[in-house]
This record gives sequence, C-alpha cells and structure tokens, in this order.
Amino acid sequence: MVEAPATIATLIAQGTAAFRASGIDEPRRDALRLWSDLALPTAHLLRTDASVAAADADRYLAAVAARAAGAPLAYVTGWTGFRHLTIRCDRRALIPRPETEGLVERALSRVSTGIAVDVGTGTGAIALSLAMEGRFDEVWGIDLSGDALSLAAENGTSTGISVRWVHGDLLDPIARGRVDLIVSNPPYLTANEYDTLPSSVRDYEPELALRSGTDGLDATRRLLQRAQEALKPGGWIAMEVDCRRADAAAASASDGGWRDIVIEDDLFGRARYLLARRGTE
Repeated sequence: MVEAPATIATLIAQGTAAFRASGIDEPRRDALRLWSDLALPTAHLLRTDASVAAADADRYLAAVAARAAGAPLAYVTGWTGFRHLTIRCDRRALIPRPETEGLVERALSRVSTGIAVDVGTGTGAIALSLAMEGRFDEVWGIDLSGDALSLAAENGTSTGISVRWVHGDLLDPIARGRVDLIVSNPPYLTANEYDTLPSSVRDYEPELALRSGTDGLDATRRLLQRAQEALKPGGWIAMEVDCRRADAAAASASDGGWRDIVIEDDLFGRARYLLARRGTE
C-alpha cells in the first residue's frame, strides 16, 4: 500500500500535538511559526490540504522533535531577527534578546561616530547593528570564545557588513585611549541563578555568556575598570545589567570615577541599561 503524502494540515496537527504534550504555550501558534521560520512553502498555508514534499516534511518533523525536547526556537530554525538584521544562531553563542536591541538604541543616542567596540560579541548582533546604523569609522567585535567569533564572522559575511572580529578577553586587544564607544551585554548571573535557569536556556546556551562570579558582577566590574583605559576622554560605555543588581552596577561605576551615570529601563519596565561617560580630565 502506497502511503499518502503528508499535507500541511497533517504536519501542523502533528506539530501542535507534540508541542501540547511537551507543555509549550499556544502549541498551534508555535507549530505554524516553526513552519514559517523554516522557510517552508508559506503560500500553501492558505491551502492546508496541499501535499508536502517528503524532504520538507522530514525537515519539519525533525524541527518539531527538537523544539518539543526543549531546544530554543532560534537554535532549531538557525536564525533570529535583531533590529534590522537577520542573524544566524546556533549553540556557539547566546541568542540575542529583544532587550538587547534597546541597548543598541541607547548606545547610538550617545555616540554614533569614531570607533565603537562590542565586548562579548557572541553572534555579532550588536557590532553589526552599530556598523549598520551608526557612522563609525571602525567597529570591533571582541569575544573570548573562538566559536562565538566564528559565528559572528559568518553573520558579518552573510549581511555584508564590515566589522573587525578579534579574539580576546574584554578589552585586552584595544590600545589605551583609542575608543569612542564601548557596548556590551556581559554575563551577569550568579552561580545559583544559572543553576536554576530553565533547561531551555541552561542546557543549550553557552555558560560562558551567562555566569559571572558569586554575585553576578565580576564581568561588569572588570569591564568598567578596563573601559576607563580604552576609552578616549569623554567616551561612553553602554552595558546591559541584571535588573536585580542595577543599583550595585551603578555604584561600581560611581566608585570607578565614571560621570553622567544613568540606569534606564527596558521595554518590560525593568532596570536594564547602564550608561556612563569617562571624564575629560
């Protein structure tokens, strides 16, 4: 007996059932979104009785299985949107969050020319956005992870945006007093907070991009100290911080001699962005 080819309707139904069984909220919506995000024939969604090529059906069901098992959507589909960009994503780097889009906006409101550096670049999303939306002479993306840098370079190639990708710890590769803007979404979780993350984050996204010492502020303190050396007088730093420790991060900046320190909220109303300027003396 010849097996009938799968249709859109039967595949979406299978995806919905798998997502419902795994506890995903709004399982049918996610099943439809997964189909669309995999760049499968979306025009056929208007005719759910349309048959689907075996290769497309297999690809969809494999993605359903991965998502139902807990893999983040961006890792399953291999991409995510970030501001005006489409960014390739995989387990080499943290998935860019919507909150980080606001970090780019706030950084560009302070500085949009000269030399900009994205510290802990990951996928390269921040560096690429700065290069695309600013008027910088040069943009650097630095990361301690060679795997993450490879992913960032791939995103640079696919977008056609020029960024200098450099391997290094924080601002080690940068000469003293050379930079106009430093932007970073550093790791900011404590060990306990990391251990209690949902498995969809802890089991898939790189620990290096998430944990930062016993109080979650190791990377923040180190970056604030090193940035004073790398920035030109009057240059700015824009950092993402954990809302539970935003005041502590601001206090650390104040203790380090930073000027014009401000904490701003993200789109969810949480204290998320630390901005500060190096003094001119």
